[in-house]
Amino acid sequence: MSMPKWLENIVFYEIYPQSFLDTNADGIGDLQGVIRKLDYIKELGCDGIWLNPCFESPFFDAGYDVSNYKKVAPRYGTNEDLKELFTEAHKRGMRVILDLVPGHTSIEHPWFKESSKAEKNEYTDRYVWTDNIWEDFKNVGSISGSIRGFYERCGSCAVNFFSIQPALNYGFARRDQEWMQPVDAPGPLATREAMKDVMRFWMSMGCDGFRVDMAGSLVKNDEGQEATICLWQDFRQFMDEEFPDCAMISEWGDPGRSLRGGFHMDFLLHFGPSHYLDLFRVEEPYFSRRGKGDISEFVTKYRADYEATNRMGLMCIPSGNHDMDRMRRTLDEEEMKIAFAFLLSVPGAPFIYYGDEIGMRYVEDLPSVEGGYHRTGSRTPMQWDSTANAGFSSAEPEDLYIEIDPDPNRPTVEKEQADSQGVYREVKKLIALRKEHEALGSLAHLEFVYAEKEHTV
Repeated sequence: MSMPKWLENIVFYEIYPQSFLDTNADGIGDLQGVIRKLDYIKELGCDGIWLNPCFESPFFDAGYDVSNYKKVAPRYGTNEDLKELFTEAHKRGMRVILDLVPGHTSIEHPWFKESSKAEKNEYTDRYVWTDNIWEDFKNVGSISGSIRGFYERCGSCAVNFFSIQPALNYGFARRDQEWMQPVDAPGPLATREAMKDVMRFWMSMGCDGFRVDMAGSLVKNDEGQEATICLWQDFRQFMDEEFPDCAMISEWGDPGRSLRGGFHMDFLLHFGPSHYLDLFRVEEPYFSRRGKGDISEFVTKYRADYEATNRMGLMCIPSGNHDMDRMRRTLDEEEMKIAFAFLLSVPGAPFIYYGDEIGMRYVEDLPSVEGGYHRTGSRTPMQWDSTANAGFSSAEPEDLYIEIDPDPNRPTVEKEQADSQGVYREVKKLIALRKEHEALGSLAHLEFVYAEKEHTV
């Protein structure tokens, strides 16, 4: 199984659509805003876009609670707008991957509404249910809670994360109860085919692949994740047969497993064993000029993951994302330049979170918006220029989805592009350098020369 050629030297730019650019003055970013800024992204040097969920949703979890996988949320535009984005990106030699959320839906999804009915139907086994309302999911692997007592069906429904995200049924690797279905039961297999149908819908329209949300959690009670690996091998076979030039990128955090499952690339996660946060987001980051940070545990884990990939695919270290504090919260502009020098010279396709290239700050003490909680401060609108609302929207300030960074000295694209010593210029230069030299590319070899715990040279 080969990797799409275009992944070999690409640099991605992550766009949180509701916070990027508003073109219709409703205070929320939209797809036409992304289209309008394609040339900006291309000029920076990024030739790939990861678009966070843009599907229909009640937005209790910022779109990660999908109510219709095949329809763009009206606040962002239409399916035709998304198709136009694919087309315009391709004209510029760029690729667009969508955010796929296969593990759960919204409680407003028609599948769930049918599944919650007492009478048996096509969707009864689309979600994970117990056989009795009094039975819950205590100590069941990859299930965080349940929905109970809201529906006529006599059972508890498993949820992932928030209580409005019922877990889709891909089966259980270890079955301790009668209601736990095997991975090859009709219900789990139907769920699998339904998700392939969603992927097929968007790839047929021009999507270049998917970043898959929490890819390692689909099969429940799967301690070694072998059943989940087999599941994704089936998805990879489907893509190789029907869409061989499209990519699968996992939010798994375990390259040895995810790449064996058929993913082309895996993200290092900010939670779990990666020690990714040691680089940028702890009290004493490694890239701080104070010199008190420690990279040794990150390197130990990275080496192990690098070996486990067996060069079957790529590992990726993002500058940040919508789930973590912005890099600028713990590093100043000069320290960020050094951090980007590292990010843009290691193997694997880099991902730059929108605004990190201009040093956007984490905005403190914001009220939670759409399930953001502490993450809300990293999801504020993109800061383009010195006009109203930093050029993000012509809506009234109080109508913005999230308020703009109130600091009058906030960084903007306009100011950074004019500053020959700014973060933007450095990132642009580093991306160009990466693309010019094979030794800095995604498939290059990496060897850490020295990384001893609590020692420097």
